[in-house]
Amino acid sequence: MPPFGVSQSMRKKQSAGILLYRIRSRAIQVLLVHPGGPFWAKKDDGAWSISKGEYDEGADSLEAAKREFHEETCFEIHGETVPLMPVRQPSGKIISAWAVEGTIDATSIRSTGFQMEWPPKSGKLQEFPEVDRAEWFDLTTAHRKILPGQRPFLVQLERVVPK
Repeated sequence: MPPFGVSQSMRKKQSAGILLYRIRSRAIQVLLVHPGGPFWAKKDDGAWSISKGEYDEGADSLEAAKREFHEETCFEIHGETVPLMPVRQPSGKIISAWAVEGTIDATSIRSTGFQMEWPPKSGKLQEFPEVDRAEWFDLTTAHRKILPGQRPFLVQLERVVPK
């Protein structure tokens, strides 16, 4: 519950995420996820994201990032986490992220779902996955695929991964 006099909408929303990466042929590849649901179904370039989600004030952001990664992919995060600088989104939301080296089979992800009225004003609730797919991308392609507000994480990753 927000403090007295502070509405839920006045609080800054915060998300935490994992930027999973691997090295293939001396090049960095990153795992990005594509949001599920009808709004995102036909969007590609500029629509992908790191695996992330909102967390409550006072919660451990790294644990939230790991939880969200698991909810969106069904895979656990193992290995050293490298904190990246938080990035403010155009919406005002702050995303904290950690780079983690690892690999998963992107074709085997399973995501939790959400319900929404679809089609709009139909009165019918439908279930959609939070994430409908994941893919590994080289950094050049990832810069094109990822939401513009998250591109700074890719730049930071290039600086922290040894070459």
